[in-house]
Amino acid sequence: MNESLTQFFLSDALPPVLSAALFFASFVILVLAPVCAALYLVYFLLTLPLRRNERARLFLDLLELGLNQGRTPEAAILGAASTCDPALGARVRLLRAYLEQGFRLSTALQRVPRLLPPQLCAMLQTGERIGDLTKVLPACRRFLGDGVSRVRGALNYVLVIAFAITPFFLLLPAFLPGIILPKLKEVFAGLAEGEQLPAFTRLVLGNSGWVTAFQAGLVCLLWLAALLYVAGPRAGGWVGRLAPGLPDWVVCRLPWRRKRLQRDFSAMLAVLLDAEVPEPEAVALAADATANGIMKRRAAEVCRLLKEGTRLPEAVRALDNTGELHWRLCNALQHRGGFLRALAGWHDALGARAFQLEQSAAQVATTLLVLLNGAIVASIVIAIFLVIIHLINNANLW
Repeated sequence: MNESLTQFFLSDALPPVLSAALFFASFVILVLAPVCAALYLVYFLLTLPLRRNERARLFLDLLELGLNQGRTPEAAILGAASTCDPALGARVRLLRAYLEQGFRLSTALQRVPRLLPPQLCAMLQTGERIGDLTKVLPACRRFLGDGVSRVRGALNYVLVIAFAITPFFLLLPAFLPGIILPKLKEVFAGLAEGEQLPAFTRLVLGNSGWVTAFQAGLVCLLWLAALLYVAGPRAGGWVGRLAPGLPDWVVCRLPWRRKRLQRDFSAMLAVLLDAEVPEPEAVALAADATANGIMKRRAAEVCRLLKEGTRLPEAVRALDNTGELHWRLCNALQHRGGFLRALAGWHDALGARAFQLEQSAAQVATTLLVLLNGAIVASIVIAIFLVIIHLINNANLW
């Protein structure tokens, strides 16, 4: 059909200028437009975490600007939303409607769950509890910096392999049992009667079904990971409905996510302690700010120990089995500058370590995927060439 269209456009039936214009228009519509649309879709999905972070950062900027002007948090957001700026988005306008009904900021944010991440909403709620949102804003901004690490990890070719390289490698083993292997046996039987295929060839081609199933499972896992990446914070809710507690367990098992949990908990605990909130309540609120069920259960154990008379540095051993938080709190108690100031360097170190671990994991996963697919394809190629070499050796003996 493409050849017939090309011949029609270039024929003498149309003026040269018109035929060239029609040919160019058909090329743009049929080829260039779909390619550009596909590239934009990849860009749009890949940068979703950055756009979510930018929306949250704009919200925090507006909130901080209003607070610096002496307004309440609700008045600050209402004043910004009343401008009807398109950059704020529809969710801010929905938040404005709840605030106009008399809801507090934390309650209104819970009714608009897709505006901010759950951890950010919990941090702002903690700021309302101590009566000063400005104290939790630095911790909120530090949390938003994690989105850059996620995007850079995705750029380490993990999504490229998920959508491009691996499906192509999946097609080759799929053709082996139905097309390649029967033809190879037929040729080998005609040229080397009474002999069997080489042992390595029988091993590889005879188990091509297992290879195909393994690669299909790998592709499904990569597509699932890509879906969770695109879904963002909503993915935890989806998985939590199917397997309650699984998202929290996974977050605590990933080293970089565990570092960030520890950083967020420690930062909020330092803010609350500097605000002279009672220690049991401070620990509980800091755990709520992480929006992680496992951290909340461990914090409940810390609160129990505190109520029994255990000192805070000793009680937090139930939450952090590495003992690092215990040592940091002991060191902070010896300084008069406040907990947040004493722990600021450690919080920065935890964020940097989490970034390093996440990028290393992305690099290792990409390398392993490439090596694995390369080993599978190399095995198939070697198995086929062994047959050819065997036939050439037999021909030379004749």
